Amino acid sequence: MNIDVNSVDEALSTTRSVRFRLDLERPVDNDVLLDCIDVAEQAPSGGNQGSRRWVIIRDAEMKAKIAELYMATAGEWMISSRDAIAGSGHPQERVMASAAYLAEHLAEVPAIVIPTIIGEHDGSGLPGLFDSVIQSVWSFCVALRARGLGTAWTTAILRDREGLAEVLSLPAGMTPIAMLPVAWTKGTDFKLAPRLPARQVTYFDSFARTWESGPSDPPTFSDCPGAIVEVSIKAPTRAVWPFISDINFPADHSDEFVGARWAEGSNGPALGAKFVGVNQRADISDWEVPCTIDRFEERRAFGWVTRDIDNPTAQWRFELANIAGASRLRFAMVLGPGPSRFKDRVEADPDNGPEMIASRVAAQIANMQRVVDAVKVAAEASASSK
Repeated sequence: MNIDVNSVDEALSTTRSVRFRLDLERPVDNDVLLDCIDVAEQAPSGGNQGSRRWVIIRDAEMKAKIAELYMATAGEWMISSRDAIAGSGHPQERVMASAAYLAEHLAEVPAIVIPTIIGEHDGSGLPGLFDSVIQSVWSFCVALRARGLGTAWTTAILRDREGLAEVLSLPAGMTPIAMLPVAWTKGTDFKLAPRLPARQVTYFDSFARTWESGPSDPPTFSDCPGAIVEVSIKAPTRAVWPFISDINFPADHSDEFVGARWAEGSNGPALGAKFVGVNQRADISDWEVPCTIDRFEERRAFGWVTRDIDNPTAQWRFELANIAGASRLRFAMVLGPGPSRFKDRVEADPDNGPEMIASRVAAQIANMQRVVDAVKVAAEASASSK
């Protein structure tokens, strides 16, 4: 087997939703679409049934009907949303501008591809239909990218499945899955999208459990075990920020850093500010923990380390991001790599070390979840009162 991994990775990681850069003037030959469908049909299918069917729309009148349906189901809202937030700096400003552009120009694309599958979902909530076609559609998108074409995976038109079925003359028992406007792209230099790295979205053996490295087999403290908990908050970031940018609120809802107070000479939260908390873990005696803020980005991030800032015994981070109609709060923790009483206990008992680490992280996850849940309640209450 001679596969160029770099080329495969490039195609997979730069296949974007393309709207503004679809070339509406350059014809797309049917053969290139069929070649991409041949590639897509190699994707797995439930029971190996071969139930996917593809509809390519070329006829101008048909494309106009599809565009009319799309405008009615979502396009009008996209256009009004674009116009409402244009120039405002809203986090969805570019997304809405791109979506509205497609709605306004859908009838002009060289081809519209509708992947469908034989069958109808039974409403049970169980897999068995979409999971037999979605991977194939993504393969189609990547195959287009590899050839210099692009598309945007859209599903809003499926709000009017009956209207779409009528336009396409779909027989009963067929389910459309997506609508893909296809064209050559204006240029092929698509960049990586901003995404969290794998170690920040991947958990090992149990949800929310992370490792800075490895983990080894068996895992050790030097792998830097940690945890990440998240919550979506129906409030803007400005309403959430006050509850995470001062250690006092999190400390009131956690067994860590109970009764935290700013150290003498520190005037509130800022990069380099210091505070002191009391750890009240049940299995060890209380002790004061000096902390230093090592990350502070207004309305975005607030983080601190315990003990030595250059070799901390633990690291803590709040990260805040805008998502559609809400904010997402992530609370992350890493144990180590610096010396601590817990590290000494783990290293003194290597046979039970993995179990001790797992227990400690599980306790931290529960602790951290209480904190983000409290922030959610407080921030949503604050936002609704204004």
